[in-house]
Amino acid sequence: MSGKGLEGVVAAQTTLSHVYGEEGRLIYGGYDIADLAENVSFEEVCHLLWFGELPNQSRLDTLRSQLRDGMRVPAPVIDMLRTASPDTHPMAMLRTGVSALTFFDGEADMNTPDANLSKAIRLTGQTITLTGAIARLRQGSEPLEARADYGLAQNLLFLMLGREPDSLETRIMDAALTLHAEHGMNASTFAARVTAGTLSDMHSAVVSAIGTLKGPLHGGANEQVMEMLLQIGTPEHAQSWVRDALGRGEKIMGFGHRVYRTTDPRAPILKTLAEELNRRGDGRRPWLEISEHIQSTVREEMDRKGKKIYPNVDFFSASVYYTLGIAKEMFTNLFACARMAGWTAHVIEQFKDNRLIRPQSEYIGAPSRRVAPIRDRT
Repeated sequence: MSGKGLEGVVAAQTTLSHVYGEEGRLIYGGYDIADLAENVSFEEVCHLLWFGELPNQSRLDTLRSQLRDGMRVPAPVIDMLRTASPDTHPMAMLRTGVSALTFFDGEADMNTPDANLSKAIRLTGQTITLTGAIARLRQGSEPLEARADYGLAQNLLFLMLGREPDSLETRIMDAALTLHAEHGMNASTFAARVTAGTLSDMHSAVVSAIGTLKGPLHGGANEQVMEMLLQIGTPEHAQSWVRDALGRGEKIMGFGHRVYRTTDPRAPILKTLAEELNRRGDGRRPWLEISEHIQSTVREEMDRKGKKIYPNVDFFSASVYYTLGIAKEMFTNLFACARMAGWTAHVIEQFKDNRLIRPQSEYIGAPSRRVAPIRDRT
């Protein structure tokens, strides 16, 4: 019998990534995440996930061209996003937008390897375009068109912020997309593979994944981290805020992970990126300093209780995104832009050797009852 939440159950074999929870390591296709984040672009990571190898220059140029072409989103889908009420969550808008793309994709119901690879490329580009459009519409501005001379990370920032990102901002977003691209059999990836396992189409599978990522216990956690930082406001309030929250039995967002038993290997990379942004700032962005105070206070309190808890990927990504000028409500959409590469790679992998995913449940209800006439029921 498995643990609650299918803990310990192996649901699939994969060549895409592996999480070494006890060691605090993450690899994509054998490459350490720190090595990838420092040395390759997000487009190269996409190639690794879809084709199993890092590309040479010729293959990278081809994929970049395909991804740029694939960023086009039909105007009726953008027009549909305009009809959303102002309080609609950006992830709900993205979920609906991605679903609507099937109306205009001639390969939507084709599950051949070539068709699914083409859809993976389009969906990765289109998710970035949709996210940029959603950000602009929420600001009361018109969506922009992707620039042909920009890569995915640079276009994502341009489409969201409406300005030309500089080289540091682009490099940081490239690394952030790489860090979030893939992470084993997480909840949203599992949802995608369950849907694909029914031999449904790729769009349906990734819509399942987007709906799962939206949850605050999965992709929505970094938004909650930023809400915490905004509540604290200044570094000098961090220690008392954390201790008061722990005293009330509340969870400190951005700490702990279902798989890692030590530091999430993505967290220190994001902290380094946050430090780079801070060094060139004007000193009025306290988010990293507040985060460091939270981290030290949580560590002190856990040491006092004889426990260990470590920051996860959400903890420092929040301050990185916010310092870049991105609204906290858009954080999970950024996560989806990165993870679309991983989700589609898993769908492709599922189709290669498909079997319907059908776990069993353990019944714990009443053993045996008989129906009483309605007049005799209390």
